[in-house]
Amino acid sequence: MCYREFGPARSVAAELADGYTVYFYDRRGRGESGDTSPYSVQREIEDLRAVIDATGEVPFVMGQSSGAALVLEAAASGVPMRKLAAYESPFVGLRPDKDGHPRDYLAQLDGLLARGDRGGAVGYFMVDMVGAPRFVPLMMRMMPKVWKQLQAVAHTVPNDARVMGSSFEVPTERFSTIGTPSLIMGGSKSKTEMLTAQERIAGAIPGAKHEVLAGQTHQVSPKALAPQLRAFFV
Repeated sequence: MCYREFGPARSVAAELADGYTVYFYDRRGRGESGDTSPYSVQREIEDLRAVIDATGEVPFVMGQSSGAALVLEAAASGVPMRKLAAYESPFVGLRPDKDGHPRDYLAQLDGLLARGDRGGAVGYFMVDMVGAPRFVPLMMRMMPKVWKQLQAVAHTVPNDARVMGSSFEVPTERFSTIGTPSLIMGGSKSKTEMLTAQERIAGAIPGAKHEVLAGQTHQVSPKALAPQLRAFFV
């Protein structure tokens, strides 16, 4: 649910700005970017290609979380990149529901939004998908500015589920076609399934480099991320 003014992008850009020209953008439906319907992952890949084309060069590209999955999908689709870095694409499968069957994230999100329950969609994402304690959405509601920002982009959360292929499983066959030099990263304090996912992603991409950042979780510190990017983006 991040964009230029909400989330880590601006802080990461600030860490790199003294050595790189950094471009970062609002994904469609977020911040100042418009929305279009119906959504498709291919449109988001075209958005990234448009940003890359606007730079006038073949740049280094970095994404975090579902943004990292989007970067990988774009590389597999042939979008030109000099190198790519991905931090914790959440290819962790689907959590079980009360009946033991995998949850259908996409259907649940689409249903909540169809009923106009944007807050419910945010809560479902945080608790049922990410695994946060159930008090977290209640705590967020007590921070009006943050809660308003989250609700404003709630309609884009299903887009991320579609980027993840709905099943949230590593598309190893597709990623095996990536020819871009790749750095796949995770945090040492992240959940086991997240770390395993990064290993599988790195194993699928020919020649990919895999790094585990000491002391980091899914909410990686820009100061911890920047040295890895500086070492790789040369």
